[in-house]
Amino acid sequence: MTNATLGAPPTDEAMRTEEQPAVRSALSRQRLTSAWLFLTPMLAVLAFVAGWPLLQTIWFSFTDASLADLDAARFVGLRNYFEYVDYGDGTGEWFGLFFDAQWWNAVWNTVYYTLVSVSIETVFGLIVALVLNVPFRGRGFVRAAVLIPWAIPTIVSAKMWAWMMNDQFGILNDMLMSIGILSHPIAWTASPETAMWAVIIVDVWKTTPFMALLILAGLQMVPSDVYEAAKIDGVHPVKVFFKVTLPLIRPAILVAVIFRALDALRVFDLIYVLTPNNTETKTMSVFAQENLFQFDQFAYGSAASTLLFLVIAAITLVYIKAARLNLGGGR
Repeated sequence: MTNATLGAPPTDEAMRTEEQPAVRSALSRQRLTSAWLFLTPMLAVLAFVAGWPLLQTIWFSFTDASLADLDAARFVGLRNYFEYVDYGDGTGEWFGLFFDAQWWNAVWNTVYYTLVSVSIETVFGLIVALVLNVPFRGRGFVRAAVLIPWAIPTIVSAKMWAWMMNDQFGILNDMLMSIGILSHPIAWTASPETAMWAVIIVDVWKTTPFMALLILAGLQMVPSDVYEAAKIDGVHPVKVFFKVTLPLIRPAILVAVIFRALDALRVFDLIYVLTPNNTETKTMSVFAQENLFQFDQFAYGSAASTLLFLVIAAITLVYIKAARLNLGGGR
């Protein structure tokens, strides 16, 4: 019969078993407290440099603020987003950001640019990462050289490619004409048919190394014995890639995609330098900047900035939910 049945006191082993959950709980609370202590300074700085300007922008979107006198801003409700004006003769018209064709054109340009550029960069980045993951002579030098386009400032890259794509003296037209692909020069950044693709080409050239770097980090975590077992079993390399490599690096690819998509959705500098004043490439950020500072419609530009923030936040949440990313680190 057991000690519990005889009414005997619990053994040392039983007492240790009961104490373990309490010890783990105390340790978890201690780690959580330490984590918050480390995060508090960063969160305070983030709230000051990002949170407060965001709240101000949202507030200005509900006012008639002008850049000339922000202190004189008056609350006007949702007028910057939508407003119906009655002409008094039985007719009227809707105004505001929700009914602005230029805004929705900017939204479409942004989404199209993001989908196309990020998709191409993911494929090219995966290919580059797979190549750089294979041991060969000079691999360290090649890895460093691949990062050069990403290290160059965007403004410099945009200006450099603007010269290369110039329809009068650009080297890109000269090369394509010399091999017979083009019969006449193309104004890559000025033509409505090619302006967006010119931006995408430059962005893919610059940002593919970033995608390759993140995916390569995921490849480095794949155990080598997995490939050795597949080689011994005679599994075809293509099947190994789709059945073994790709599932194992899926989290790294998903994280790379979301980081790159967030950056692409708020693109400004590349388009502002490469294709200025072009409605075919105008993004939400460019639209907001024009209204904030160039057109002196600060309240309207603030409304556009607020919607830009909401669009990016919504797309991020949907992506995380659809991809089932675990950002909390739990199991």
